[in-house]
Amino acid sequence: MTHEPPAEDLTPYDAVLLLSFGGPEGPLDVMPFLENVTKGRGVPPQRLAEVARHYERFGGRSPINDQNRALLAALRAELARRGVVQPVYWGNRNWTPYAVEALRAAHDDGARRVLVLVTSAYPSYSGCRQYREDLAGALAQLSNEGRALTVDKVRHFANHPGFVEPAVDAVGRAVAELPESSRDGCVVLFTTHSVPIAMNEVAGPEGGGYVAAHLDVATSIAEELGDRLGRAIRWELVYCSRSGPPQVPWLEPDVGERLARLAEEGVPGVVVAPIGFVSDHMEVVFDLDTEARGIAERLGVPFARAATAGTDRRFVAGLVDLLLERAAAERGESPPRPAVGKLGPWYDVCPSGCCRNLRGPQPAVCGVD
Repeated sequence: MTHEPPAEDLTPYDAVLLLSFGGPEGPLDVMPFLENVTKGRGVPPQRLAEVARHYERFGGRSPINDQNRALLAALRAELARRGVVQPVYWGNRNWTPYAVEALRAAHDDGARRVLVLVTSAYPSYSGCRQYREDLAGALAQLSNEGRALTVDKVRHFANHPGFVEPAVDAVGRAVAELPESSRDGCVVLFTTHSVPIAMNEVAGPEGGGYVAAHLDVATSIAEELGDRLGRAIRWELVYCSRSGPPQVPWLEPDVGERLARLAEEGVPGVVVAPIGFVSDHMEVVFDLDTEARGIAERLGVPFARAATAGTDRRFVAGLVDLLLERAAAERGESPPRPAVGKLGPWYDVCPSGCCRNLRGPQPAVCGVD
């Protein structure tokens, strides 16, 4: 006789919300979507038009929504495999289905306490606090409709083994894609979305958290891969997708500019590893696969791009581990909190002043302020 393993417990939560950035589903969505994303940020119209052309190259459709649908299906399957019965909903910050729509559906289905999993892996205003503000706005709107809900948020997962281990393998595979003569001296460019320098300065409770978290993750990946290959990995942290007004300083160096300088130095090959993204967003398929690859080809530098985590089974299992970890903590237990690198696990509840809004205080949930 076979016995089913005991179901794992997600109580006190009655539902999970997968919360992401969102993206246009067709050409008519592109400009309204971009206006949603940049509202109040002073981004010049010509920059919006330039980014809109990026989407036009891909039929006016962002890859992110289909990637979220795939992740949603994978999460549901992994939860079901572990005997977790709570439903998983999907909502976005900037396009349909919006977070308020998903939370409304959860409430109508009987949920009263929801655990939120944000697809942004790192601390920053745009990667954390802004989601918390949007959740506060959604809950206020639902309250006005007579729907009462409470939400909590899973901690940032950039340094969780479920995110880091697939990245180590992905970078290793990308190095192996280079010509054999290019591998030993290649440079790994760990890439993430650029943000204003001022935003990084207030990221985390003590500032500098966005860059610090990326450097910690990149160091962990490079050291593990170096151990596997038996040699040190030369690497740098670079940025892509700057979108703000030109007078505002953003994090640098840009991946394209750094590629050009490395070509001048005569490096034998470059691997671009988009550790700032959980799947192949527009910033990956355009900024890296199209623009950066094109620069490398023009300069004659062998180029390979490492895969994102996507629906890697270890990543999905790690996200479910984090959901169960937070539920256990809410029940008064002391679950393990695995983390790779030197910074340790992030907070379950964001401290006061963490990743603050430079435009002024706004109501937010899942934190002490």
